[in-house]
Amino acid sequence: MLADEPTLARLMAATQAGDKSACNVLLSEVGMWLERYFNRRVPPHAIDDLVQDVLLAVYTKRATWDPSRPFLPWLAAIARYRWVDHLRKVYKHDSKELFEEDGIADSEEDVVMARVSLETLFGQLPETQASAIQLVKIDGLSIREASAQTGQSESMVKVNIHRGLKKLSAMVEKAD
Repeated sequence: MLADEPTLARLMAATQAGDKSACNVLLSEVGMWLERYFNRRVPPHAIDDLVQDVLLAVYTKRATWDPSRPFLPWLAAIARYRWVDHLRKVYKHDSKELFEEDGIADSEEDVVMARVSLETLFGQLPETQASAIQLVKIDGLSIREASAQTGQSESMVKVNIHRGLKKLSAMVEKAD
């Protein structure tokens, strides 16, 4: 059986009232819902652990559910938070530290060619957009500092960056 929202809400209300059989049915139904939820999001070997983790969270946090609100969004929020925590844990352990010798050595020729290409692209933009992008995105100035240096308002600097990057993106896509 796969329970619907009203049934799950009634089971959760009964669970909050201390009905043990309703709690067992609720956890069973929620477990099936969670298996389907995680089936599309994580590898098969991780599903059981995540389901158990969320079931434990549902049980321990059952008092935080408000009976006047829908049950499934509350459940989905818990499941999503546990899923994100799982992803953080997986990617934290799977990533390795990069060392200087792992990187590709820059050649002066590549740097010069990249700068020439950038200057060519900037030459096709209005000066206000090119200077805003140069100051903020390349030189690392803040919006406020770029505004003071160019005489543009902070809002205008943001607009120029947005429009300029959009044009640059279109030019690069067109070139490919």
